[in-house]
Amino acid sequence: MSGHPEGSFGARLTEAVAARGPLCVGVDPHPALLEAWGLPTDAGGLERFALTATEALAGSVAVLKPQSAFFEAYGSAGIAVLERVLATAREGGALVLLDVKRGDIGSTMAAYTAAYLADGAPLAADAVTVSPYLGFGSLDAAVEQARLTGRGVFVLARTSNPEGHAVQRARDAHGATVAQSIVDEAAKCNEGADPLGHVGVVVGATVGPDEVSLERLNGPVLAPGFGAQGATAEDLRRVFGGEQRGLLPTSSRDILRHGPDPDALRAAVERTRDTLASILP
Repeated sequence: MSGHPEGSFGARLTEAVAARGPLCVGVDPHPALLEAWGLPTDAGGLERFALTATEALAGSVAVLKPQSAFFEAYGSAGIAVLERVLATAREGGALVLLDVKRGDIGSTMAAYTAAYLADGAPLAADAVTVSPYLGFGSLDAAVEQARLTGRGVFVLARTSNPEGHAVQRARDAHGATVAQSIVDEAAKCNEGADPLGHVGVVVGATVGPDEVSLERLNGPVLAPGFGAQGATAEDLRRVFGGEQRGLLPTSSRDILRHGPDPDALRAAVERTRDTLASILP
């Protein structure tokens, strides 16, 4: 179980990135990856895959991002593996961003908050992804709990999947897109925070360069799509321009495909980190 972290999430993230670079690596035990590693697509294969990747990378990357769905698919055995992944990552010094994309209202959102952001919870992570599409205010419990416990939330704002375009690009009566309104709400939560606030946003590395302004966010930005999904380091510069403070490019398959050899996984991280260093300040 995870105790109370020391310091704010924004401060801990800034320190981790300064020491290890901005790369966030996903731990996504996709069945196809298990097969590529020569592992069975069962709970035993899941455990070997997830722990091998975590043990290899937790000592060298700033953030590890387990995708909860791939663990949940194996029922209670998968959740037990996820608990071990969280503990192993922490032992290696990586921050854990648990990709759960939860979003609900009332007591249900409070229960999700207790599961992932409360001190002592078996699945407590340093941060989680959340969905604001029942209204940004539906996330209040998670945002406040994260602040109180030194954790963070990353709010889906402008994702790169085509299905999200219709909603996220829609405009309100003032002409602002839904995605921009989400970023603006997150910015309000981060006002006055130093060096970064605890409310981040998710903006895909493959979206258009002028779709959202992050100038006032004062929080971290998770940028999925880098690597196997097609976005390059140059795309990061194109999409985010000078608004790169707190940027966390995330790569999963492009790193994990080099397993199961731990040295090959670490070498893939080093190559990716060198590429990012030539683009990001």
